[in-house]
Amino acid sequence: MSESISKEYYQYMHELQTVDFVLVELTLYLDTHPDDQQALAQFTQFQRRKRVLMQQFEMAFGPLQEFGNSPPGQTWTWSSSPWPWQV
Repeated sequence: MSESISKEYYQYMHELQTVDFVLVELTLYLDTHPDDQQALAQFTQFQRRKRVLMQQFEMAFGPLQEFGNSPPGQTWTWSSSPWPWQV
């Protein structure tokens, strides 16, 4: 772990990856069980959690995504922080 990147950064990344995994699995399940109301509710719950986590992460560490998906804030910061795949 790089000393310049905080423990909180890695905690956010770990939780985001976990939520993404759950969303992928639920997507695959819902492809074959589209009427499962419990799975749909879980999918919606994890979508909301991901949105909150991404907002919190981006406020603390900068953008996670490119192509207009991340707010620029006062300055353009996409290239100034470590990109998620660089850590």
